[in-house]
Amino acid sequence: MSSSRYLFTSESVSMGHPDKVADQISDAVLDFCLQHDPTSRVACETLVTTDHCTVAGEITTKAPLSDEAVKRLAKDAIREIGYTDPKIGFAADTCVVQNLLHSQSPDISVGVDTGGAGDQGMMFGFACDETRTLMPLPIYLSHRLVERHAQLRRDGTIKFLRPDAKSQVTVEYNGDGTPGRIHTVVFSTQHDETAMDGNRKFKADARQQLIDDLILPTLKAERPDLIKGEIIYHINPTGCFLEGGPHGDCGLTGRKIIVDTYGGRGRHGGGAFSGKDPTKVDRSAAYMARYIAKNIVAARLARQCEVQLSYAIGYPDPLSVWVSTNGTVAPGVTEDQLVDLIRKHFQLTPKGIIETLDLRRPIYRETARHGHFGRELPAFTWEKTDKAESLRAAAGV
Repeated sequence: MSSSRYLFTSESVSMGHPDKVADQISDAVLDFCLQHDPTSRVACETLVTTDHCTVAGEITTKAPLSDEAVKRLAKDAIREIGYTDPKIGFAADTCVVQNLLHSQSPDISVGVDTGGAGDQGMMFGFACDETRTLMPLPIYLSHRLVERHAQLRRDGTIKFLRPDAKSQVTVEYNGDGTPGRIHTVVFSTQHDETAMDGNRKFKADARQQLIDDLILPTLKAERPDLIKGEIIYHINPTGCFLEGGPHGDCGLTGRKIIVDTYGGRGRHGGGAFSGKDPTKVDRSAAYMARYIAKNIVAARLARQCEVQLSYAIGYPDPLSVWVSTNGTVAPGVTEDQLVDLIRKHFQLTPKGIIETLDLRRPIYRETARHGHFGRELPAFTWEKTDKAESLRAAAGV
């Protein structure tokens, strides 16, 4: 470890961010299919722009996924997110939904039907002891900020908020890699006209309300010990965020993969999650890699752990299993030993992953906002630490 202090930054985006709107619609379609047919094969992509939504991709399912159902699912998701006012250029009742879904290629189905992976690729999972959920602190706090944004917008506590927002947290770390203090917070939120002054700039009192009611309560609830000295704030730094959402910026499924994972602290295999059923290892194996890494850290076999799994299309077993603890492995334990423990204690075929984590349920729309990891919800089975005790016993420490 370095003896020098350093800064690390991660960002998150709100449920109303255009790319997250697209993710939630894709996962709403996935959940509908799984609800009616748990064996559905789904690869659903969404594009949203000014009062327009295109849903496309490949789906094989016994679910009643009619054109009417697809359009209803998209509009219901848009409405639930909070886009209900036609004046802002994107709203559930005025949005035109185009359905371009079609059947999945039979060439892919051949390999998947026999238990093989739905695609090639490598997937990563990460965990560390910086937070109670074993997530890196910057991305964890960034998620909690946009989560609170949604809460305060929906309950009317801050009346000028609109659904589109972004957060960013910079943490100053000690030389040993432990968090030292919260250094900088950037928060941008779409707002209505009431938050603007006579010069069409974001009002100073609106800025202060975001700090007092949204940002500081979130930081104090999670890590009050790291609020030391003056925090630097950049609130709506352009001065105005009146035009936003899909009207201000086109949104696409799968464009926030670093937000979805570890905020840049861990590697990313490159495959997006949303809109994909669990036979796609881009999603399911990334969930399993997180489950593995989290259990290793929970077992105190390492202070941080990164796991890579890799697959070939149509082939069930992983081609490789790799572990890095960045020098934090427990005394008497090696990374090679951790690889052996992973192979012995976790089912790593697509079928084994799906069964272990119970992934054929309609649980995915909730993952598409506020982070796939670090949220201890009953449906998020990959966040369990039920293997920690057996791993520690097997390691003999």
